[in-house]
Amino acid sequence: MAHYVHLHDWPTGPVERLSTEAVLLQNRLRDQVRIEPLTKTPETIAGCDISFNKFEETVYAGIVVLRLDTLETIEEAGVVSTAPFPYIPGLLSFREIPSLLEAWQKLKIEPDVVMFDGHGTAHPRRIGIASHAGLFLNRPTFGCGKSVLVGKYDEPAPERGNWSPMTHYREVIGAALRTKNKVNPVYVSPGHLIDLETAIALTLQCNGGYRIPEPTRRAHNLVNALRRGEQGDLSKL
Repeated sequence: MAHYVHLHDWPTGPVERLSTEAVLLQNRLRDQVRIEPLTKTPETIAGCDISFNKFEETVYAGIVVLRLDTLETIEEAGVVSTAPFPYIPGLLSFREIPSLLEAWQKLKIEPDVVMFDGHGTAHPRRIGIASHAGLFLNRPTFGCGKSVLVGKYDEPAPERGNWSPMTHYREVIGAALRTKNKVNPVYVSPGHLIDLETAIALTLQCNGGYRIPEPTRRAHNLVNALRRGEQGDLSKL
């Protein structure tokens, strides 16, 4: 069973108080985030994703673990649970991380690095889901988002591999990265225990011919299968 640190309890209580408590917690936790190069070459990478049905609080959370050299899927885990936190922009980690931690505990293989469908430092308070979850997991994490939460960038050149820095208040918070020729970029940002350059390199390494890198693309497919009730897929690995 994969383990994680009990970083904090999740805010509870009236909705009007939840937002204030969560922001205070983010402001405290961001000082613990460390952006730094990897200390060893990773052999495995996990992709994490979440899915919701519209207007429902049921959470479908999935994690897929891949070998980095072959991009072979070697394990996957998923859970169906209930969101403990309302939808509030900028605070989605409070809504999504509890279910992902449930899925994490099902893993037999603890991946060397974890990619999230979301953001790390490319967040108004520099602690998106990849950073927040990285503190729980105590391992290198980064975000690869499909859309911008915060920050500005110049359009990178149209060929795969080109990127441009994303900035917010003159601080580089991530990169707009072209993963496929003449296709919209993805938005990469370090989460915890990794730097931006390494996060970019890993995103490009996880190329399956799609705009979205394989770890989060496969996690997305997994949570959609869970949502359709195809949970038998999990027993194949």
